[in-house]
Amino acid sequence: MATQLLNDRDLSFLLYEFLDTAALLDRPRYREHSREVFDATLATARTIADKYFANHNARGDANEPTFDGEKVELIPETKAAWDAFAEAGFLAAHYDFDEGGMQLPEVILRSAVAYMNAANVATMGYSFLSLGAANLIHAFASAEQKARYLPPMREGRFAGTMAMTEPGQGSALADIRTYAVPQTDGSYRLFGQKMFISGGDQSLTENIVHMVLARIKDAPPGVKGISLFICPKVLVNDDGSLGARNDVALAGLLHKMGWRNTTSTVLNFGEKEGAVAYLVGEPHKGLSYMFQMMNEARIAVGLCAAAVGYQGYNYSLEYARGRPQGRLPSNKDPLSPQVNIIEHADVRRMLLAQKVYAEGSLALCLYASSLFEDTRTAPAEAQRQEAFLLLDLLTPVVKSWPSKYCLKANELALQVLGGAGYIREYPVEQLYRDNRLNPIHEGAEGIHGLDLLGRKVAQGAGYQRFQAQVAMAVREAESLEATREFAGPLAEALRLLDSVTQRLLALTRENPDLGLANATVYLDLFGRITLAWVWARQAALAARALAEGGQGDSEAAFYQGKLQAARYFFRWELPEARAQADLLLAADSTCLDMQDAWF
Repeated sequence: MATQLLNDRDLSFLLYEFLDTAALLDRPRYREHSREVFDATLATARTIADKYFANHNARGDANEPTFDGEKVELIPETKAAWDAFAEAGFLAAHYDFDEGGMQLPEVILRSAVAYMNAANVATMGYSFLSLGAANLIHAFASAEQKARYLPPMREGRFAGTMAMTEPGQGSALADIRTYAVPQTDGSYRLFGQKMFISGGDQSLTENIVHMVLARIKDAPPGVKGISLFICPKVLVNDDGSLGARNDVALAGLLHKMGWRNTTSTVLNFGEKEGAVAYLVGEPHKGLSYMFQMMNEARIAVGLCAAAVGYQGYNYSLEYARGRPQGRLPSNKDPLSPQVNIIEHADVRRMLLAQKVYAEGSLALCLYASSLFEDTRTAPAEAQRQEAFLLLDLLTPVVKSWPSKYCLKANELALQVLGGAGYIREYPVEQLYRDNRLNPIHEGAEGIHGLDLLGRKVAQGAGYQRFQAQVAMAVREAESLEATREFAGPLAEALRLLDSVTQRLLALTRENPDLGLANATVYLDLFGRITLAWVWARQAALAARALAEGGQGDSEAAFYQGKLQAARYFFRWELPEARAQADLLLAADSTCLDMQDAWF
């Protein structure tokens, strides 16, 4: 059963109605482009995803990379996909023309990437890390470092990674132990071990550029002593040619439940005389630099989760439309034909839930990409600053909400398929396994809950702008008969969120451990209200389009589907905010008070 990767009509709606991406064409950077260029780019991405990524999603899962002690082997289709992605220019698409790029908006690039994620998230993992590593070098490295590493990375000859996690330290980066020793020639030698490094070794590219966090010897303790280094797998000569193999060794491959075709590695830096590395920017500012790649990766992980959830939804929807089983409760005739399972209300419930999770998550992720775009190219400084504040606030939600709820979507896709759902001949069990990694990728939910409540909301400015955006959606919903039912619940949810936020911020100042004890619940509450805002906006657009009339049957059905999905979210999902808010307002200490010995 061939299933569409996303929904082209929905993507068009999100780009040109929900986000008004065509307005970017008025900005100086994009005046040489047109909507036709944007659409052609997406068509190319869809073709590459179909031809070079989807063709080996199951095979890559069944035939994991291997390491014989010398070389990592991948199935050959992985290399073909990498090459196709690079040759189409996607590794450089967002760079300026004079840098060898296509000068495309961030939101168009990320929409293109969404097709690859839906087709094969594991193979796409190499490219998404390489994009982030190159962006990090572009932002903070010296001119000489940029000249040496960026051209081959944009061409696809070099890949990139982020090397942060260590065997003893996951998210607690303040305690990393990898250290760097300065050399007389200005370079450094790295010593230490990193693990869970995705793409840390592979056979796709000539070289791999590791972006490594380490401490310069005798650096201050904590996060203020962390520096960022470029550490290539193979040294690069002054003329750009490859030199000697660096002292970076693959200690072994890790075997995950999903993303199996992305190598997950343990890397040893400095088994011999030390891995040659080059300081990026100033000493001891490495974590602040790396946050660019981390935040980019967090949005990318949210987009991965949305695309994989969307693919499961599409497959289970198509399956439900063609799978006859049972009869409606009102039909007592055992000789009558069976109905397709999409006729059953409970199956429609599961499909509606998937629809609101997947379409809502994709909308949220593309909105975040549009905010990133505005931080760079919005015409007024005030617009750029507002976009930065909103993006900074929402990044934990963009990463975590799709990761949690698109996994639920994949779980529901399994349920729709029934017994076929957990058979490997059908793709949804792999989609579930692939998506299960995303609630942990780039920080577990708990970490992002602490970040949102302990830092982002506490800073105030971004939260105030978010409140203003939701209040605007309330007024818009109120003005339209078809969406009026959403206005009151959304306004009440915003008041509820504000009550909880003020209560927890005050409590956190008095007792940080208790105030932040339930931060993960707060993250979920914040995400639930954010998605209600997203769905209210989509519903208003759909209501206006339907009121204007003139659509054919398929267009009218599309917009009616948006309205019905919004009704589902507001009637089934948003009410759960009340129970979460009650728990948070009570400052429940059950989990904090639990003692180790009591387990």
